[in-house]
Amino acid sequence: MSDPTQPDPPPPSAAGLASSAADPAPSAADLAPAAADPRVEAPSPDVEQPAGRTSVPGARRSEYTRMPTGPVGIEPVVASGPADTAGMPAVQWAPADEPVVEDNSRLAPWALVAAIVALVASWFVGWGIPLAVIAVIAAIMSLRRPVESRAIATWALVLGLAATIFSLGWLIWAAMQFEQIG
Repeated sequence: MSDPTQPDPPPPSAAGLASSAADPAPSAADLAPAAADPRVEAPSPDVEQPAGRTSVPGARRSEYTRMPTGPVGIEPVVASGPADTAGMPAVQWAPADEPVVEDNSRLAPWALVAAIVALVASWFVGWGIPLAVIAVIAAIMSLRRPVESRAIATWALVLGLAATIFSLGWLIWAAMQFEQIG
């Protein structure tokens, strides 16, 4: 509602409408006060670093005033200080006094012998299955040891599995024969 004492503004003319449509919207520089420099706020004390330090990606963050919520530092923790040696010089490394005993016991050849015996037995009877299972277990154990021959252990495993299958075949055949008799 307009005030009756105030005169109504004049209606816009066609020329005024055309000129206002051609003018772009006023920019932020036109609306802002004539300040020369923008205002920059200082960082909060939570993230402010000590004077003289630059921010480098991956640098330690131990100088912050609060616990960081970012990634954990990657630098190793190094303890420094005198070592308590009780008056003796500190020795960092010394060779062993006793010679290292080398393990010369081999399991793979024994597994291979057991697998061959079990395979030969499985051609004639099915009761070689315990020896075949022992050969398979010994072959698996020798494959896991770094000092064993992998080729011998692999042959022992393959022949032990074949002996197990042949022995099971004999036992299944014998069970089928027993049912026909009984």
